[in-house]
Amino acid sequence: MSSEAGLFSPLTLRGVTFRNRIGVSPMCQYSAVDGFVNDWHLVHLGARAAGGAGLVMMEATGVTPEGRITPGCTGIWSDAHAEPMKRITDFIQSQGAVAGIQIAHAGRKASCDVPWRGGAPLPPSDPAAWQTIAPSALAFQDGHPVPHAMTLEDIKRLQESFVLAARRAVKAGFRLIELHGAHGYLMHEFFSPLSNHRTDDYGGSRDNRFRFVLETARAVRGEIPADIVLAARLSCSDWTEGGVTIEDSTALAAALKDCGVDLIDCSSGGNVHDAKIPADPGYQVPFAAQIRREAEIPTAAVGMISEPQQADDIIRKGEADMALLARAFLRDPYWAVHAAQTLGAEADVPPQYLRGYHQSRTAAPAKKAG
Repeated sequence: MSSEAGLFSPLTLRGVTFRNRIGVSPMCQYSAVDGFVNDWHLVHLGARAAGGAGLVMMEATGVTPEGRITPGCTGIWSDAHAEPMKRITDFIQSQGAVAGIQIAHAGRKASCDVPWRGGAPLPPSDPAAWQTIAPSALAFQDGHPVPHAMTLEDIKRLQESFVLAARRAVKAGFRLIELHGAHGYLMHEFFSPLSNHRTDDYGGSRDNRFRFVLETARAVRGEIPADIVLAARLSCSDWTEGGVTIEDSTALAAALKDCGVDLIDCSSGGNVHDAKIPADPGYQVPFAAQIRREAEIPTAAVGMISEPQQADDIIRKGEADMALLARAFLRDPYWAVHAAQTLGAEADVPPQYLRGYHQSRTAAPAKKAG
C-alpha cells in the first residue's frame, strides 16, 4: 500500500496535526534529579522542536519512583513532577511541534546506574537502589537482582499509577501519550513468554499475557480527553526462539486499537540480553509495515533510520505513517530542516535563523588567494 504523502506531509490523529511525519524518539538523558526535569531537558527537547521535527517525545518517564531505569530518569508520579514539564511543552508547541511523552515502568530492568558509569544494576548496599518488580521472579540476566513477582494487588496499584501519570501528562501540556511496551520493560515483560511464567489470569495463554497491557491502555484511554493521541511502543519481536513474534505483536496491536490506541510505535528486542538482532538500516520497518497493513492501525517506524531519502521512502511506500529518529537527532538537532533541504521540501526554519540559512544558500564562492 503506497502513499502519495511524503515525509513532509502533515499527519492528523484525533484532531492533533503533526506538521510532518518526523518524530524525535524518546531518548533517556539520565539527567533528572529525583525524577524532576530541568534546563537540560528544556534545551534538549526544545532544540529538536526548533529543528523542525513534527513530534518531540520526552524520554521514558517513570509512573512510580521504582519504575525508573536509573535514579537519573524522569518521573511523573506526582503533580509536582508534572509542573516543570509545562515550560517544556509550551516551548515545543511555540516552535510548531507536538509534545509527546512516554510513560513507563522499567520492571526487572530498573534500579541501574547511568550508562556513563557502566549501567550495571545498583548493588543492594547502594542507598539509591530499590527492589525491582516484574510479572515473575526471573532476573534479566546473571548479575541482575531477582525481581519481586507482582501480586494482583500490585498489578491494580500500578495500573492506577499509569492512569494518574497520563492525567498529569495532559495537564502538563502533552498532546501525545505513549505507553512503553518495549525493550524488556514491565509491559513487555508481561506479554513475552520469556519473562512471564505466571499461572493466573495474567500469564500462560497469549490472551492472558496481553491482559495487563490491554487493561492499562483501556484505563488510560478512558481517563484522558478524546483529543489526546494515545500511542503504544511495542517490541515486535524478541529475536529469540519461544519469544514474542511479529504475529503476536500484530494481534496485540489490533487489540490495542480496540482499546482506543491510535498509533503503534514499532521497535523490537530488549527482553533477552543475548538476542541476535540484525541491526541494519531499517531492520524494524517491516514490523511497522505488517502491523499497519494487517491490524489496520497507523504505525511509526524506528531504528537505524538516519538518511532523509530512507525516511521519505518509508512514508511514500506506505510502510509507516511516521518515522521516528533517535541517534540521528542526537547528532543533529536540525535533522528535519536539513532533510527538507535534501529532499527539496519546505524547511521550517525558526525566523531567528533564516538569515543564516539564506546566506548559506546564496553566498558567492570564496575568491582564490593571489
